[in-house]
Amino acid sequence: MDLTLWTYEGPPHVGAMRIAASMEGVHYVLHAPQGDTYADLLFTMIERRGQRPPVTYTTFQARDLGGDTAELVKRHVREAVDRFQPDALLVGESCTAELIQDQPGALAQGMGLTMPVVSLELPAYSKKENWGAAETFYQLVRNLLKAQAPVNSEHDPKAWQQQGRRPRVNLLGPSLLGFRCRDDVLEVQTLLTMHGIDVAVVAPLGAGVDDLQRIPDADLNICLYPEVADSTCSWLERNFGMPFTRTVPIGVGATHDFLIEVHTALGLEPPSPKEGYRRSRLPWYSESVDSTYLTGKRVFIFGDGSHAIAAARICTEELGFQVVGLGTYSREMARPIRAAAKALGLEALICDDYLAVEAAMAEAAPELVLGTQMERHGAKRLGIPCAVISTPMHVQDVPARMSPQMGWEGANVIFDSWVHPLMMGLEEHLIGMFRHDFEFVDGHQSHLGHAGGSGATKHSDLCDVPEVGEDDVVWTADGEEELRKIPFFVRGKVRRNAEAYARQVGCREISSETLYDAKAHYKA
Repeated sequence: MDLTLWTYEGPPHVGAMRIAASMEGVHYVLHAPQGDTYADLLFTMIERRGQRPPVTYTTFQARDLGGDTAELVKRHVREAVDRFQPDALLVGESCTAELIQDQPGALAQGMGLTMPVVSLELPAYSKKENWGAAETFYQLVRNLLKAQAPVNSEHDPKAWQQQGRRPRVNLLGPSLLGFRCRDDVLEVQTLLTMHGIDVAVVAPLGAGVDDLQRIPDADLNICLYPEVADSTCSWLERNFGMPFTRTVPIGVGATHDFLIEVHTALGLEPPSPKEGYRRSRLPWYSESVDSTYLTGKRVFIFGDGSHAIAAARICTEELGFQVVGLGTYSREMARPIRAAAKALGLEALICDDYLAVEAAMAEAAPELVLGTQMERHGAKRLGIPCAVISTPMHVQDVPARMSPQMGWEGANVIFDSWVHPLMMGLEEHLIGMFRHDFEFVDGHQSHLGHAGGSGATKHSDLCDVPEVGEDDVVWTADGEEELRKIPFFVRGKVRRNAEAYARQVGCREISSETLYDAKAHYKA
């Protein structure tokens, strides 16, 4: 375990909290020391919910370790059941409590409670939050449905035709603290309804125990978020014969492929490929003359597996960008990320160290970063525009308005979110280029709040051009001035190349002439 300022994922018990908080009638008893209750803030601060998550903490203290902590667990389980009367009870332990080995789940299962009790064993020192959410959802569904599993697991997704009803599907995977899950669910429900398909169950978000027990009544499972629902969908396929979709409908092309996959599985006539052109503005813009400014823009992508893969496809196939970096912090999604990166001629970055990701970002010298809130901070330090596409996120990435990522409207949201930073970045660069023009008075501000007049010079001195490079390589005044004329998104790389060239030829000062010599050297 490394101590770090930021982490991409919390421990697995936070993932279990996400499932409990997403559902109705489910309560989570968490064996944890005083201080591990910090996760409550994630739901009130980021999700901006008006209620605490349904979690009861044992909150043992140091003095309790000399006594019977097992009895402490039982007392809190009884109190939680008496107070909340849940339809199902989750019992687990935090990373600190795991060291005590009280096995709270086994203790609760031996108490003779009337509701289903799901014992969660979440190895905190080898697994993380998304895995914890997936395992919790899987264990909950498995415990509730294993008695219903038929001996013969044949399942006909086209049975609705003989039964004289509309086809129905389940949407599995959306949860609290997911990226725009609430909005995605509404958008996908609308999309499916337009095609005559009913949604039977959405889980875990907004679902109760009764809803989970109705999952086998649907014709098809839709795995909206593989990080959370893939293991559950696979279990339902093995034990109930229920097929599930593999395509995540993020982007115009993926949404069309998703509809084709759903219609084919249900025995419906596939929709027209022109539907995306009617429903989304992204295809029209990509074919317009205005989009030529965006063609070939270098993009660095990092996030959870599903959103990163979707972003890479949108960039290459729908916006004409060049992907120069692709990676994820989720090791469970490493294989599909590596496959997607290989198809683009890249080596995938599988890493959960945000500083290493920032270093890779700087090395790639992109013009746009699509990442998490950590990449947003790194991109800001590097002076590169950034759009957040994945968790972990900040409160500003959980808008009160509808802002989906999936479906046709999601493609519109993505178009706005990704294109606008590039356009604003152009404005920033132009202000920097023409800051000495007489029309740009001192203190002129860009949209980012950077000064375009003399203030811009001070900002550049601090952020872009150090007076002294590595090994005491000194930048002259005209060298600094020439470097500032270079677009911000490649300025860092040019600076490093110039310093490397200067050291190679034994030059102690980098002037404008040295910059030109370095440029000729690296072009040769």
